[in-house]
Amino acid sequence: MNVTLKSVELPDFGLPVEEPQVAPSTYLLRQQRLSDTMRASGMDVLVVYADREHNANLTWLCGYDPRFEEALLVFGLNETPALLVGNEGWGYAELCPSPVRRILYQSLSLPGQDRSRSQPLREILTSEGICAGMTVGVAGWKYFTGQEFESPDNCFETPSYLVDTIRAIAGYSRTVNANALFMNPADGLRILNEADQLAVFEFAACYTSAGLKNVLFGMKPGMTEYEAAMLMRVPGYPHAAHTMLSNGPRAAYGLPSPSANTLKTGAPFTMALSLWGALNARAGWLVRNTSELPEGVRDYLDKLAIPYFRAVARWYSHAGIGVTGGELYDIIHDEIGDPFFGVHLNPGHYIHLDEWVNSPVFSGSDIRLRSGMAIQVDVIPATGTAYHTSNIEDGIALADEALRSEIAEKYPGTWARIQARRKFMEDEIGIRLKPEVLPFSNIPAYLPPYMLSPGDVLVLEDVKNPPDSL
Repeated sequence: MNVTLKSVELPDFGLPVEEPQVAPSTYLLRQQRLSDTMRASGMDVLVVYADREHNANLTWLCGYDPRFEEALLVFGLNETPALLVGNEGWGYAELCPSPVRRILYQSLSLPGQDRSRSQPLREILTSEGICAGMTVGVAGWKYFTGQEFESPDNCFETPSYLVDTIRAIAGYSRTVNANALFMNPADGLRILNEADQLAVFEFAACYTSAGLKNVLFGMKPGMTEYEAAMLMRVPGYPHAAHTMLSNGPRAAYGLPSPSANTLKTGAPFTMALSLWGALNARAGWLVRNTSELPEGVRDYLDKLAIPYFRAVARWYSHAGIGVTGGELYDIIHDEIGDPFFGVHLNPGHYIHLDEWVNSPVFSGSDIRLRSGMAIQVDVIPATGTAYHTSNIEDGIALADEALRSEIAEKYPGTWARIQARRKFMEDEIGIRLKPEVLPFSNIPAYLPPYMLSPGDVLVLEDVKNPPDSL
């Protein structure tokens, strides 16, 4: 696999004209799936916790996302779930797209607000039917393993007031962590997505990737990081993670938000934009060519960027339904497993309303990729050296023939963009995808290592005749 730097014209894949929505009937089907799954797991009732940052399980289940407050959903004992909200959530909950029974629980409100008009949590939960001897699942946003705690099923990341109250009603051992129902990497309920949900994710990815494209082709030395970030033109869609953009010494850490620092020629650079269901990231150097790199890293292209791109190209070409996470892990570490590259995090993970749900990609993983999965091609070389890093993070989905047909029929604009991206990746970048791999990014596998020359990107050398097997 020979990799070269080539001038490539990036097409305008377009932005969506219409916004896909998850239908109310889909929420009801999800609730039936959850009911069946929790019963099979021995749970009598489920209490789902959410706050502004950790809302994905609750929002997936009923469509409600907390704003300033926390929220609770009691599910499984009554035909219609009970949604507990605070003062500001009371009216907002009327927009919930699936049926819920609103209950005012003012302790979910912000400090200083009135908390005198609602029942105590214990009374609310018992009135919903929770009682001693029941097995109560509690879901928030994280579960634990036996490597971490002796009794991981009885460990929680949700607030103490919630867990303590449920334990006082049902008993210590009967209060169990239920997050794996939603998030386990093999068959968690949020791991396998419907056509509507995937179309929603592609909608978000259009804007996150277009935002990075705007920065790549619009930023100039002398701009502040704030001014560069303003080029993203974020449409107001909910964020899944804070916006990241930095140059100079802070760029080595990847995670900083923009600042008033000015962009400087010869500086390392990184950026990422994430909205619900999508994240795109790019990293490299603010230079036009090799001569503008710092003197000690002028072999950056051969030493880091090219091996990195080759590894990601192999990842793309191999990914597909039935492939194990362990195979993808081995591909990356065969190419850039040397400690210099510093690939410590999972080279690929699931994405949803939360930026990282879980990952099937780890050493020895026998978890097979399935239709409906939304996956981040997220391979980060954290070199910790003067070479900085390279990054080409984009999102894909896997869809069998039936799911592809459904997406094409219901969302022709989405499908047309996906097909155009596939063609671009094969014809111009040289990466051949399996039929089930659906790229969601408007900068698909587009890696300009010298970021002030955004039209010059890494490609597989023989783009018209890519190898049959990588």
